[in-house]
Amino acid sequence: MKIAVFSTKPYDQEYFERYNEKSNFAFTYFETPLNHHTANLTSGYQAVCIFVNDKVDSNAIRILFKNGVRLIALRCAGYNNVDMEAAKEYGIKVVRVPAYSPEAVAEHAIALILTLNRKTHKAYNRIRESNFSLNKLIGFNLHGKTVGVIGTGKIGTAFCKISRGFGCKIIAFDKYESDEVINLGGEYKSLVDVFKESDIISLHCPLNPETKHMINEQSLSMMKNGIMIINTSRGALIDTADIIKGLANKKIGYLGIDVYEQEENLFFKDLSESIIEDDMILRLISFPNVLITSHQAYFTKEAMEEITHTTLENIRDFEKGEILKNEIA
Repeated sequence: MKIAVFSTKPYDQEYFERYNEKSNFAFTYFETPLNHHTANLTSGYQAVCIFVNDKVDSNAIRILFKNGVRLIALRCAGYNNVDMEAAKEYGIKVVRVPAYSPEAVAEHAIALILTLNRKTHKAYNRIRESNFSLNKLIGFNLHGKTVGVIGTGKIGTAFCKISRGFGCKIIAFDKYESDEVINLGGEYKSLVDVFKESDIISLHCPLNPETKHMINEQSLSMMKNGIMIINTSRGALIDTADIIKGLANKKIGYLGIDVYEQEENLFFKDLSESIIEDDMILRLISFPNVLITSHQAYFTKEAMEEITHTTLENIRDFEKGEILKNEIA
């Protein structure tokens, strides 16, 4: 079976080649993302394997179908970048990796909190310049703080467990309450109450029409002054223009993001010798209380292994005509 892999980085190819022995699939790796401009590259392939910033809209799906593609295999959990109605119309199956390493993302969210709070990144740079001063490095105890968790799926629940270990009070919002979170001592509240009562808010929900730009000027106005906001989920959960205003007027005390609304033009690329034309990311970078990582929360050995194994299994099931347990209905 011939599979075209898009948005490929060296580590993607390394893991697929390492674990492809049993399947013996014929992978072709494209560094370019998949979209309606690049979909013609799929001629002669039965499946495509895509990642978070590939854009598979109705035009791309029409070309994929024409070229003989019958399976879209996402090597990630989110699928907001795929036009599911168009895929159903053309009879193209879509599978995903629903969970790979919830702990990886949850731990990265905690790393953002600790780094922003205790300013270890700034201390590291100071010491390298022989500056041993503690001025402006003061943080706060996590113990006793109220952490608002929006979205308590596997990642959100893993995040709650770690936060409880620090002695934080957990309040949460999700349409579907988790017994595990409740047993940890977490309390479910309305979204408005989570906004109002939290010292730290961490986003772990999917992106859909209901959640897009849920962090905006209105929701920020409900929050405590100096709120810490962490986003390791999807960039468009945050209205970037409004978050910049919140940082400028000091409503937001700390912002840690591993995702960004326009990240497809930036993340996973080395732009160190380029002029970045995204004014909003440049504005965010300019704030001393903002920490940005480039979609690396998932990036652990364990997560890469799970993503690879599940993706290969999804493709094998399709090839054999078996039930696709990770199909997006």
